[in-house]
Amino acid sequence: MSPTTTNAKPSKGFAERSSLYQEFLAEREEILRHKWIESEKKGKDIGFERALLDWIRKHRENWRSERSPRKK
Repeated sequence: MSPTTTNAKPSKGFAERSSLYQEFLAEREEILRHKWIESEKKGKDIGFERALLDWIRKHRENWRSERSPRKK
């Protein structure tokens, strides 16, 4: 095998070890949930970009503060 073939895959378990990636996945899941809810309200698909911008404006700050460890 060539070196490019053996090095093509990232190390196994990267996603499980990366807290940044886990946060990205959790945030993405919330955006998709928001997209579904708002699309149901409108009776049509509002699209990911619109849902993303709406969620950032309305919910991101509270969502992040609820997930962060409480400061003492």
